[in-house]
Amino acid sequence: MARKAEFNMEQFFQALGDKTRLRLLNLMGEQEVCVCYFVEILEAPQPKISRHLAYLRKAGMVSARREGKWMHYRMVMPPHTGATQILRETLASLKEEKSMQADLTRLTKACCAPAKYALGGAPVPASVSELCGETC
Repeated sequence: MARKAEFNMEQFFQALGDKTRLRLLNLMGEQEVCVCYFVEILEAPQPKISRHLAYLRKAGMVSARREGKWMHYRMVMPPHTGATQILRETLASLKEEKSMQADLTRLTKACCAPAKYALGGAPVPASVSELCGETC
């Protein structure tokens, strides 16, 4: 029987040590987001975004799910209590940063008007689509 891998604290902190990965975590928040939105909002090539998402998955902070041609990513809390606490505090502090707030604003705008962006047919994150009626 395979043993469950132990949580790697060093890898966890390394994952938090990159601005692109922090931006991805900030955009996910409590919702599931299609990778195409990350590419649009961060204005980065899809392979780069996918590499960062894979790093976050390996660090135990993100899970992925495929739906047809779309890949959806969701934040998950690490299996280590201290790491979970650190991640929650990090996410709370990111909400105070203007650049992170700007990313969230761009996500909402992209979700409300996907035709203006290169997002043809991409599934809209549920919590953002609820905001579209109020903010768009």
